Amino acid sequence: MPAPPTVLTRLCQRFDATAFDAPSGRARLRLVVDESGAWDFVVNGSARELEPAEERLRPDARLCADRATWSRIGRDLRGGLNAFRRGRLQIRDNLHLGVGFLAATSGSTDPARLEMGRVRTPLGDIAVARAGDPHAQPVVMLHGLGGTKGSFLPTVAALADSYRTLAIDLPGFGDSVKPVGAAYDPRFFAKAVCHFMDADGIESAHLIGNSMGGRVALEVGFRYPERVDRIVGLAASPAWRRDRRWAPLVKTLRPELGLLQLAPRPVVEEFARRFVPGGREGWSAVGVDEFLRAYLQPRGRAAFYAALRHIYLDEPEGDEGFWTRLRALERDSLFVWGRSDRLVPIAFARHVREALPGAQHLELECGHVPQLEAPKETHAAVRRFLGARAGRVAA
Repeated sequence: MPAPPTVLTRLCQRFDATAFDAPSGRARLRLVVDESGAWDFVVNGSARELEPAEERLRPDARLCADRATWSRIGRDLRGGLNAFRRGRLQIRDNLHLGVGFLAATSGSTDPARLEMGRVRTPLGDIAVARAGDPHAQPVVMLHGLGGTKGSFLPTVAALADSYRTLAIDLPGFGDSVKPVGAAYDPRFFAKAVCHFMDADGIESAHLIGNSMGGRVALEVGFRYPERVDRIVGLAASPAWRRDRRWAPLVKTLRPELGLLQLAPRPVVEEFARRFVPGGREGWSAVGVDEFLRAYLQPRGRAAFYAALRHIYLDEPEGDEGFWTRLRALERDSLFVWGRSDRLVPIAFARHVREALPGAQHLELECGHVPQLEAPKETHAAVRRFLGARAGRVAA
């Protein structure tokens, strides 16, 4: 194996461990240069080494690009993240470590730079990607079912010039704690968000949530309105309004059964990539990687099934019903809907308008993840809404 390209050596020499988070203190990152081969950057505590890749050793994350892209990454402090967002650099297997490597080798010492880390809370560690001025108004972002903070990396970057942006892995997902037997219902997640904010010194914040994360953001608004400034729901999951015919059966199912993996790993992975449109390339492939990282762990499966169960069983009416409490929501809110969303159909927009006449709405030509599928329109609308004193977002 020839010596590694100069750019890889330069990147590894400027590695700053304060912007990097390896939960076990160890990580093997495979850096692939299309024309030249692959090298592993190995982190073991304070020791770091760049060595030829060995196929028998499974890396924790893979970063793949051609030599020209790697050269741009080496010259430009923001080159790595820009190349990743534009698809010129692929990060696979573990986004927390892969993006952490880009952040740690950017050469930036700006307090507003991107960092990957974790925060100790009463529940356990919660993983976070943060950027922006530490003294700016915070915006906390919450992912959907089976997702991670990785789905909000473009939003973290898009808002970081004006806000302190923080995207977290909710408990049970990604790199955060996965307590066995936890409820994994909206009330549990809302309390976890407040624990995170307490531990990170955040008194109140704007909340942005996608899908299940949007439901959690609303739950924080219902239960802890003093902790919330404004709420943005990106294809937020509401409670079903029609009859849930399978509810009696679902109530009897125990999510702890997820501790058992009945299907072999290759079968699970193949199903996930076939189920998700475009699951073998681009952001969809990264999302499947992130889902599998948690789902292939017993605790992650149990958390997934518990959260899915509560989404289906979410009560629509009554004192603790979703729609009852939505009608009394005190905080300004923006709901972004995808006209091609198959998971949260846009028909729900009418019901939200009826329950919450003061809310703002935006309909986009996208599916269930607006911040990835229509990032320009989504982020422009979010910026207007969070900075607005009056007026409405144009549909």
